[in-house]
Amino acid sequence: MIKRSAFALVAVLLLAGSALAQQDWIRTGTGLGVEKVRLAVPDFKQASADPTSEALLKVFDDTLWNDLSQAGIFDVVSKSFYPLQVPGAPDEVKLDAWANPPANAGMLAFGNLSASAGDVLVQGWLYDVKNTQSPQVLGKQYREKATPENARLIAHRFADEIIFRLGGGIQGIAESKIAFVSARSGHKEIWVMDYDGANQRPLTHLGSIALSPRFSPDSSRVAFSAMTGGGWNIAMYSLDLGRMVSFPHFGGTNLSPAWSPEGKQIAFSTSRTGDPEIFICDSDGSHLRRVTAYHGPDVAPVWNPKTGAQIAWVSGRTGLPQIYMMESDGTNPQRMTDQGYAVSPSWSPNGQFLAFAWIRHYGPGMPGAQDIYVMDIASKQIVQLTHEGGRNDFPSWSPDGRHIVFQSNRGGRDEIWTMLADGAQQHQLTSSGHNTQPNWSWK
Repeated sequence: MIKRSAFALVAVLLLAGSALAQQDWIRTGTGLGVEKVRLAVPDFKQASADPTSEALLKVFDDTLWNDLSQAGIFDVVSKSFYPLQVPGAPDEVKLDAWANPPANAGMLAFGNLSASAGDVLVQGWLYDVKNTQSPQVLGKQYREKATPENARLIAHRFADEIIFRLGGGIQGIAESKIAFVSARSGHKEIWVMDYDGANQRPLTHLGSIALSPRFSPDSSRVAFSAMTGGGWNIAMYSLDLGRMVSFPHFGGTNLSPAWSPEGKQIAFSTSRTGDPEIFICDSDGSHLRRVTAYHGPDVAPVWNPKTGAQIAWVSGRTGLPQIYMMESDGTNPQRMTDQGYAVSPSWSPNGQFLAFAWIRHYGPGMPGAQDIYVMDIASKQIVQLTHEGGRNDFPSWSPDGRHIVFQSNRGGRDEIWTMLADGAQQHQLTSSGHNTQPNWSWK
């Protein structure tokens, strides 16, 4: 069973042959040091007697509350502080009741939901309750077929509108996806789920081993590593077509694909020349070229998503795996970590930070666990995000740069967890079977 990391995977495969802030705080974009917007989100009012309305409203309210609570930029006011009369329309809003204690809100999101003739209609508003002259910040109306899935979708879209307006113009993540590896079917297959853990479903049914899923920047494909009849190869799943699509085999062991930010190239590790090295090819597998040439495993490449000009990766050229960075043509390699066992780099969307998994003091009898860290590339300052013990690995940034998804066995079994990029609000997304190697979509 392959359980360590992309680096450990290579080591195992090679050994088996071809047979098979705190103390060092840095700003991470989650609003640390900035007073968060105090937002009230009362349940929306039911505006029709249709028997499906109540269930749809429950789905909508739960989803909207979760999206805004997890956004990382709001202090969502507890419902126990809300006035007894909550509004469903603008003419029902009493600004002073929300602006003054005990609610003491700055912003109010409210509205109503109705169902009729097979459709669900949602009207939502965002009010600045301190601005008595012109309180309306946002007013939206949505109509979809009356299904629980569409009630969730509308809630996600309204949440993203609010986050965009109050979060500095950064797009919300409520409609983003997370790909991951799950063994719940008896085989390691590629699965996908909504950002909040809902709608978990398999993409592949290979009946073998599939690892390291990576969304393309336009979310049309997922590249991954798969054990096929010819050994470990890069494989491709089309989300547009809903099926596997062909991709060339290069010989040797081919692992850990990574997309360039424009989606035109893929970097990956291959042992086709004998030693695992980083190669790059075009997105159709053509124009293969080598970018590392050192003895020792070179694995887990990841492009700087902001510039596309740098690649971070893991190398064992000096012994234990360490994080390195180089220009995308292979020039100017730099070692970024200098001790322990460092793997699984993931670049923040703004290209300023690297998240990675690190056993800082590695060796028999040494204290500490494998935790998630973030490094500021310019200063090389680091901050430790997890402190729960066990093995925390495979961090991946959300498209807004405010969240990180990762795997952890802190509960006794590998599961997918998420947290804000400052390490706060850690919570578990999966609970069925073993789930590993998450990758957040680019949008």
